[in-house]
Amino acid sequence: MSELRWDPLKQHWVIIAADRGRRPRDFLVESQPAEVTSCPFCYGNEDKTSREIYALRPAGPPNSPGWKVRVIPNKYPVLRIEGELNSRGYGLYDVMNGIGAHEIIIETSDHNRGLAELMPAEIAEVLKVWRARFLDLRNDIRFRYMVLFKNHGARAGATLSHSHSQLIAVPLIPPVAATELRICREHYENKERCIFCDLIDFELQHGDRVVREFPHHVVVTPYASCFPFELRLYPKRHGHDFALLTDGELAELAVAMKDMLGRLKSVLKDPPYNFILHTAPPRQPRLGKPDYWSSIEYDYHWHIELVPRLTQIAGFEWGTGFYINPTSPEDAAAFLRGAEL
Repeated sequence: MSELRWDPLKQHWVIIAADRGRRPRDFLVESQPAEVTSCPFCYGNEDKTSREIYALRPAGPPNSPGWKVRVIPNKYPVLRIEGELNSRGYGLYDVMNGIGAHEIIIETSDHNRGLAELMPAEIAEVLKVWRARFLDLRNDIRFRYMVLFKNHGARAGATLSHSHSQLIAVPLIPPVAATELRICREHYENKERCIFCDLIDFELQHGDRVVREFPHHVVVTPYASCFPFELRLYPKRHGHDFALLTDGELAELAVAMKDMLGRLKSVLKDPPYNFILHTAPPRQPRLGKPDYWSSIEYDYHWHIELVPRLTQIAGFEWGTGFYINPTSPEDAAAFLRGAEL
């Protein structure tokens, strides 16, 4: 029988349609790689992009070959860094200028290697660049939140196949993040514990949704997974801010990420996916709310969310806010634990 499962963090219901029982092979889609004639992210094409913001570059001047990881402004940014917010009312609506930042992190100079193909040391270098950009952007007091995400594959929204991630800074707390931050704060106020730490302890005790446990991290399929083979990567030690991780901690995280991405690629044959890094927002003062961020270092827990794009949202999901998942997270975890790496 199907089950309705409640996600206490995202505050929504999911229908686990166990009777459908879809297995990894049911989601495999033959894809033909697009022929690449000219990629602006490739080595030697630095003049085809905007001038770089930041780069890991052992040799050579800026905007030239010799880099390992490169950061550039998005050519078509959804938000622009220049200007003032000018928040205002418009009848019953609210509007403000589109102020923010939109950056592209080119993760490797090799067009034919995705994040799953990089070695842990190379992934650690990408993580260091993510950290550097978080630390830099939070100096701008206009930015209230930053989201780092990766769209892998055309079905997940990637317009270029060269491996890259994106970082967008926005001048307000997005609704999804606001809900999660509120739930974390309320849980801590009631129990003086982090809700993520409680969830991690529960999953480690039960084990049937644990894909892989590492000394300092764990990868799980969420109890109320909205999508088949959805994954979460949690640090086992409490920490609210990804940008505060040391080089050693980033190296440990890179090993866990390499394993997670490798299992997904092995079981589902390199599926399209969305990858989101959730971390604490900058602790900018909130007018009239001096205690707004007072407990965030205790109540919030940074984490990574990975959603393979194997199914589509249709009328029922849009009309109800429920999601239907045809593969139970317990089955998904078992398939991924058995992956051949």
